[in-house]
This record gives sequence, C-alpha cells and structure tokens, in this order.
Amino acid sequence: MKLAKLPERTPVKMTIVLSPSLLQRLREYAVFYAETYGDKEEVTELIPFMLEAFLDSDADFRKARRAASLGATAS
Repeated sequence: MKLAKLPERTPVKMTIVLSPSLLQRLREYAVFYAETYGDKEEVTELIPFMLEAFLDSDADFRKARRAASLGATAS
C-alpha cells in the first residue's frame, strides 16, 4: 500500500501561561492576520498553526529529528 497509516488526529487540549506582553503581541498578530486575509481569527485558533509553521521552519530541529529517526531505524 502506498498510503502510510494515518497519524493520530485526536486533538489534545493544552493550557499555557503567557506573559502579558506576549498576549498583546499575539493579539496584534491576529489583527495583522485579519488585515492581510480579510478573515478575523481568534488568537487561540492561530496559535497551533503558528507553532507548526515555526517548527517546520526550524532547520536545526528538522535535522535533529531526521538524525533521531535514522538512529531509531538503525537499531
């Protein structure tokens, strides 16, 4: 089969604590998003996508994950 088994897709709720200045910056980002795309989204809706984009763009993290997965398959 060409299609790999689908990953776990059950959402997980996580509670985090933010500094007031970070919360303000996230609210400003949500306004910027609305100005850019014409769609208003809540900060809580944007955060998961922001985190995913951040992790996807971190070359060192991608490299470490790749090395770890290669090490796991070599065992």
